[in-house]
Order: sequence, then structure tokens, then C-alpha cells
Amino acid sequence: MPTYEFECKKCHHHFDVKRKYGDFSDAECPECKAKAVRCFSPVPVIFKGSGFYVTDHRKPFPPESPAPTATKTAAGTE
Repeated sequence: MPTYEFECKKCHHHFDVKRKYGDFSDAECPECKAKAVRCFSPVPVIFKGSGFYVTDHRKPFPPESPAPTATKTAAGTE
């Protein structure tokens, strides 16, 4: 079962509770018995291996070509 972090609304006590995935009921603070809400925190992301840097997957730029020139048609207009 996963462990979830809760914070009491009244006394701001932080505590952990093991719950089933489908159990979304609020928890009760073990110190003051008030209603507690679930805390959400960001998950750290660690990039390992190749392919995470700009230079790993980007193709080199093609050499600069001269600007396209205007071509003249048979009538002599562009």
C-alpha cells in the first residue's frame, strides 16, 4: 500500500498514512483529532543516459548557402 503525507488544518502537524489506492477519505490528525488534508509535493526527475542534451539528438546545421537569386523568365521580367 502506498504511503501518503497529510497535514492537520488545525495544528499543522505532518504525518504519514498508508492507504489503498481507492481510499480517498480524509484523515484524522493523531494529535488533535481534527481534519487533515493530503499534501502534494513535486517528484524529483533524474535524467540518466544519453539523449537528454541538446547536442545528443540535434543534427548539425547545414552550411550556409547563398541567398536564392531571382531568376528571369523568357520575357525578361522577374
